[in-house]
Amino acid sequence: MILSNIFSFQSVISPSGLDGGSFAVCAVAAVLLGFAIGLFFLYKNSANQSIVMTICLLPLVVSVIIMLVGNNLGAGIAIAGAFSLVRFRSQPGTAREIISLLASCAIGYACGAGYILVAILLCAIVILLEFLFLTLKIGDRSFVVRKLKITIPESLDYVGVFDDILRKYTSRHELIRSRTTAMGSLYEVTYDIVLKNPADEKKMMDEIRTRNGNLEVLCGRPTDTKNEL
Repeated sequence: MILSNIFSFQSVISPSGLDGGSFAVCAVAAVLLGFAIGLFFLYKNSANQSIVMTICLLPLVVSVIIMLVGNNLGAGIAIAGAFSLVRFRSQPGTAREIISLLASCAIGYACGAGYILVAILLCAIVILLEFLFLTLKIGDRSFVVRKLKITIPESLDYVGVFDDILRKYTSRHELIRSRTTAMGSLYEVTYDIVLKNPADEKKMMDEIRTRNGNLEVLCGRPTDTKNEL
C-alpha cells in the first residue's frame, strides 16, 4: 500500500493514521529532497554552512511537524505562530535564500502529508527553473550596471561636465550623490550607469581622467541590497 502510493498522487499515510512505515518513507523522502535543494543552492552561489544546513534539514523538520499535527487545527495555528516569531528574529536574506527556504517548507509539507510524488515534482521543478534562470542569466543585468565614482578638483563644476562622455558610453546615467572630500579641496560624484558595451569601460574611464585632472575614477558593480527581501 505504502510503496504503491509513493509514485502516485495519493497519500502514503493511511486514513486510519500514521504508522511506522509511513513515517519512515515520509522522513527519508524529506531528507533526500532537502539535500537535493540544499546542494543545488550552492550552484553559482557562495553560501555559509548555516544556510545550507537549514535548507537541507528544513523539509525533515516540517514534515515531522505536519505528521504529528495531523488534523489538529489548533496545534497547526500554534506552530505557524512559532515559525513567524523565528522568521522575524532573523536577518533579511537574499531572494534566492528566501525561495529556497520556502521551497524546503513546501517540500516538507508535502512529505508530511504523505504526497511524496508531489514533493518530488516540486523539487525537480524548482531546481530546473533555478538552473534555467542562472544558466541563461534571465533578468541579470549586473554585467552592464555599474556604480561610477569620480573625484574632481574644487574648481571644476561637476554639474553636466561628464554628460557628453556618459551619453557616449552609457544607455542610462544618473547622478545620485555628490560630496566633498580631502578637507573640502576635492569633490566626489557618484553615478548609476548602464554601459552600452562593457568592453568600453576602460575607454570611458580614460576620457573621464583627461577631464578631471587624472584624479581617481572608480567603476564597479553596485553593492546595494536590491537582491534582498
